[in-house]
Amino acid sequence: MPPPRAPLSAATWRECVYLLSSWLLQLVAFGCVLAWLFLGALLAVTVVGLPVLALGLLGCRQFGRLERARARALLGVEVEEPSPLRAHRGAGFFNWLWSALRDPVGWRSALFVVVHLPWALLTFGVVLVSLFVAWPVLPWTARYLSQVDRALVRVLLSPSDELERRIAELESDRVIVTDTASADLRRIERDLHDGAQARLVALAMDLGLAKEKLTQDPEAAARMVDEAHGEIKLALQELRDLARGIHPAVLTDRGLGPALSAVATRCTVPVTIDIDLDQRPAPAIEGIAYFTTSELLQNISKHSNAHHAHLEIWRTHHRLMLQITDDGQGGATPTPNSGLAGLAERLTAVDGLLAIDSPHGGPTTITAELPWRDRDGKKHEGRAAR
Repeated sequence: MPPPRAPLSAATWRECVYLLSSWLLQLVAFGCVLAWLFLGALLAVTVVGLPVLALGLLGCRQFGRLERARARALLGVEVEEPSPLRAHRGAGFFNWLWSALRDPVGWRSALFVVVHLPWALLTFGVVLVSLFVAWPVLPWTARYLSQVDRALVRVLLSPSDELERRIAELESDRVIVTDTASADLRRIERDLHDGAQARLVALAMDLGLAKEKLTQDPEAAARMVDEAHGEIKLALQELRDLARGIHPAVLTDRGLGPALSAVATRCTVPVTIDIDLDQRPAPAIEGIAYFTTSELLQNISKHSNAHHAHLEIWRTHHRLMLQITDDGQGGATPTPNSGLAGLAERLTAVDGLLAIDSPHGGPTTITAELPWRDRDGKKHEGRAAR
């Protein structure tokens, strides 16, 4: 009577199930991939070939999802799911087709099928022999063979960490930028409706009344025209302020130095300025730096109780650096939904950074970093970092 076999652990049984079941699944998948590639290549000269390849890659994606689930359940391999296939919004069928054909996840899943089939056939035979002939070495055999499967899953079916991280960041940044743009449009619409538009409507009515009184009561009509003239001046000033909030002309014409000097004069705290830029960055970067400075100086005026502030802007390597220091009470923190938190989100959306050093009692130093891009879009080295 043969000696009783030693019991196997649950992990060993799961590894054996994975290794014994892989060959059939991979054989079916390999046949589908082979037929798909042959059909796609055969039809490539027609308009049908590319959609066939795209649909096949979507199928490979789904097979990769199945293999990740099997590896997770039987081998204990925790592999994150890749990001779904994305095409540019509103671009139609051809954009989707191009995105599907360039999908690295689908192509790596197809490569997994091709590479894994020979290994699955080999491991099936080795485990089958160990199961009935070499029982004592089965735990070690299953463990070492399944390590190769684990490696294949991690290498070919895992998302690219850097790529997936970047995609997630860009998705978040797109939402932030969209929300900010929508909020700005609502603010402009509200300012126009409640300010200049309402004033101009009232002005039109006053001028209509003055026209009616022109022959009957010229003096009253003259007074109404004088009042209308004052209203016109106020409406023009509101429109200028609104235009300045969108994009100041001095920034476009003369650059950050003069534009920020004008902003500093509106701050209730005296501000000294030190700008060391040998050339102008791209207009978009200039605009972000301008509005960042404007918001920070407004915060100093409203909340700091400071007596003096210092603004410094310089360039270091491929970054535009902006730093504002004040001698106020400190305690500035980017709490949720605060102005500083929103500013930090907007800078992050363009690969920027906002650093805040504001202990209670002061002083407060806020540093903003923005990517440096010349007006032609190129990056160059700047002066050394401080």
